[in-house]
Amino acid sequence: MALSLRSWVANDGWARLVLVLWLVANVALFWRTFMTYYSGPQYNYLHQMLGLGLCVSRASATLLNLNCCLVLLPMCRTVLTCLRGKKQVWGRGVRRVFDQSRSFHTTCGFTICFMSVVHVSAHLINAVSFSVRFSDDFPSLNMAQHRGQVLHFPGITGVLLVLILFLMFTASSNYIRLSSYEIFFYTHNLFIIFYIILMLHVVGGALKYQSNVDMHPPGCLQSNHTSLSDGVGDNQKDSSLGATETFCREEARFSPHFPVTWLWVSAPLCLYCAERLCRYVQSSIPVTIVSVVKHPCDVIEVCMMKNGFKARPGQVSCPTKKKETFCVHLRVVGDWTGGCNLTTCLFFLSYSRLLVDGPFGSPSEEVFNYKISVCVAGGIGVTPFACILHALLDGWMQYKLRRLYFVWACKDLQSFYWFADLLCTLHNKLWEENRPDYLNIQLYLSTQTEFQHLCEERYKPLSSRLRIGRPQWELLFDEIGRSNNHKRIGVFCCGPKGMSRALHSLCNSNPHPGVTFEFNTESFI
Repeated sequence: MALSLRSWVANDGWARLVLVLWLVANVALFWRTFMTYYSGPQYNYLHQMLGLGLCVSRASATLLNLNCCLVLLPMCRTVLTCLRGKKQVWGRGVRRVFDQSRSFHTTCGFTICFMSVVHVSAHLINAVSFSVRFSDDFPSLNMAQHRGQVLHFPGITGVLLVLILFLMFTASSNYIRLSSYEIFFYTHNLFIIFYIILMLHVVGGALKYQSNVDMHPPGCLQSNHTSLSDGVGDNQKDSSLGATETFCREEARFSPHFPVTWLWVSAPLCLYCAERLCRYVQSSIPVTIVSVVKHPCDVIEVCMMKNGFKARPGQVSCPTKKKETFCVHLRVVGDWTGGCNLTTCLFFLSYSRLLVDGPFGSPSEEVFNYKISVCVAGGIGVTPFACILHALLDGWMQYKLRRLYFVWACKDLQSFYWFADLLCTLHNKLWEENRPDYLNIQLYLSTQTEFQHLCEERYKPLSSRLRIGRPQWELLFDEIGRSNNHKRIGVFCCGPKGMSRALHSLCNSNPHPGVTFEFNTESFI
């Protein structure tokens, strides 16, 4: 299907604009720094000694400073949640950028790793150049003590930075995060040590600039003591050659740079640490466990109460006027949850201190800001949309939403029992209030070839909406597009990456004129 420019702009325009601005900033800073060290008069002698290694090492260092500054901002989740909540200030496109903050964090992280490799490689070349191109004219410019000396630089700080970055990068892989999340969590918390060492790394002043360019222009001729005492410091003209020669007024002096890394990273580092401190204080408020329920297919539901806990529908199953509890669902997918059966979970929750962080902004909050919304869930990815269903059950007329397509695909029939009661209750309520078209439920049993159904009588509304096989996305979106001409339709997905990619592609290639499918995706690991 052909790409729809209108849909692409709505779904990816702002995110791509941010990425382009970030890329332009990186290229501009790299080029500006490169040219400063390549042709700047204060670096003339150092450039003659080190060549392009000097330019590349300093340009990559500037990009490291920039991205080490930016990489922390997407992780200030409380700040982003507050910004996201200002719907009268930010449009949908900007709020969608906030929802993709983790992708920007990952992009900055990859850039830091890549530029670290470039920076280290350039400095290894510089170490060789310091040894091979030892300057007898400017001894203070040298790192080596004599020609041919093997240098052990960048020193212990550089080695530690590379080691910490390597641990953080390797532990960020999907395999490590899924198999042992604790390794990812603890290695990522090394960022504090990383930033402290980063600010100390440049204190040594290995590379120096010429501090008296006015008195000693690069390439000037050294005059003898007599000519200096006679005041020969200005330009003199050689009558035979007709050229003007510049004489040095004094010897070249070299000084180390004032460290600037702390200027780049101190503000975002302080902001992030302050936010983490606030989150720690808020999460320390006692939580009361109300109930623990074991659901089919290794899912445990924990209902809790917490003073001052305020959430918006779409973040968690949030407290309302009718109930003060909020609930989370835990799926057994790793080593920790694998040992968390109902008995051990009850024991753990009874005798351990439970901390609840958040709530944080979520793309699912936008469901109520459209007249038509489509919620697509894969397996346990239904949990964000269960919050939506709870909110509609409490009172659907208060929202802008006037029609909700609810599509849920599972591999096991028993999975539908997680929220079967909720779906049936909402369905019956809407029928009683003469709005049967408000909620369109479609359930898919993706791994079965024989017909199955929810046999209990109270689940009869769901049995008639259960299909065998995978959803036919193109047919589904074609039907939704034809039924809602000239509408902006919000599409929300929480499921495997393959499902998310397929829906994203369909939203961007919408063939219906006047209809825009705006794609939003939840994090699903």
